[in-house]
Amino acid sequence: VQLQASGGGLVQSGTSLRLSCAGSGLSLDNYAIGWFRQAPGKKREGVSCIRNRDEAFYYGNSVKGRFTISRDSAKNTVYLQMNNLKPEDTAVYYCAADKSVCTNFELEYDFWGQGTLVTVSS
Repeated sequence: VQLQASGGGLVQSGTSLRLSCAGSGLSLDNYAIGWFRQAPGKKREGVSCIRNRDEAFYYGNSVKGRFTISRDSAKNTVYLQMNNLKPEDTAVYYCAADKSVCTNFELEYDFWGQGTLVTVSS
């Protein structure tokens, strides 16, 4: 079982990135998939989660309206579209799988990807 997060990079403030979380050894359709991020010197925090086909949750007012989570069942991949990026979005982004529910409590998740670094310059 593996989750592979990708799509991070160095971008300027105001631009967009799309992160991908690809699953192998598990069907992501059977899991709630969450995105978390950890900024330098800070605790990891929940960003968004998707369960079932398209039931989406966003954690924190800072990402609502700018980030969109979605899934492509055919590609066994969950995406996090991040628009209008800000320097405070700089972090390592992780995806994680939970067998049942969406939550922003990281201890609830069963499987984790390795993280992808997003750096937003001002």
